Amino acid sequence: MKKEAILDYMLVNGQVQKTEETNIFQMIEKPPIYEVIRIIDGVPLFFQDHLNRMYDSANLIDFQIPREEKEIREDIRTLILKNKVDRLNVKLLAADVDHMGKVFLVYNIESFYPSKEYYIKGIHTTLFYYERDNPNAKVLVTSFKEDVAKALKEKEAFEALLVNKSGYIPEGSRSNMFFVKGDKVYTAKASEVLIGITRKYIFNVCDKLNIKIVEESIHVDDLDKLDGAFMSGTSVNVLPISSIDNIKLDSVNNRIISEINRAYIGEMNKYILSHKDEWR
Repeated sequence: MKKEAILDYMLVNGQVQKTEETNIFQMIEKPPIYEVIRIIDGVPLFFQDHLNRMYDSANLIDFQIPREEKEIREDIRTLILKNKVDRLNVKLLAADVDHMGKVFLVYNIESFYPSKEYYIKGIHTTLFYYERDNPNAKVLVTSFKEDVAKALKEKEAFEALLVNKSGYIPEGSRSNMFFVKGDKVYTAKASEVLIGITRKYIFNVCDKLNIKIVEESIHVDDLDKLDGAFMSGTSVNVLPISSIDNIKLDSVNNRIISEINRAYIGEMNKYILSHKDEWR
């Protein structure tokens, strides 16, 4: 595994280490379980949801995470203080390492947050034919990540929509996908995808807005019948899609997508404000 930690410090099983001095990434062979959490104003956004999902992923592949919740909280707090950064993504990674046994890493990673222009113009996406072996477990598969990166570069796309053997689109390569037809929002069933934390809160805000969500994957043959689409994820929130290969979508002007985006940002800001004291 390639080294991906940035800034001066990271934590290995609760111990602070200098990032430049560790070679632990090269020792990780089996695909590890991981989570990426966005830190905003020193608050790990939706922390409990991310941690619960990480433990669920571990259970799905029969892996024992070697850190408890209280310890992980302290690890993140320590990382924020040591690296003096309170607005950046942090990655939690659990894996088996030769001669060390189970390890739990906490470190900062390169983080890209789309500028306002992305939300005004929307993003270009491309279709990528691939089916995950275990969609509910968040396990790092390096070859898949590299293949997607190559496809995105070739197509000059922001995200890849994964197409399964039957021609349906359950999710994106690093996101959940939502499609709008009329007054309804369509997205894949929970059993078919990695259940994103942002996805969960989009369901919540849609319920409050009385927007109907249909848990049903969209087929590639029906893409030209859509009124709009958007991706969701830790670093992008609700990001409208302006095109899928040669298919154009007016997602940025879609009323439903705009309402969902405003409501989600409101939930995010409310969470940060209500959890600030516990992370000081």
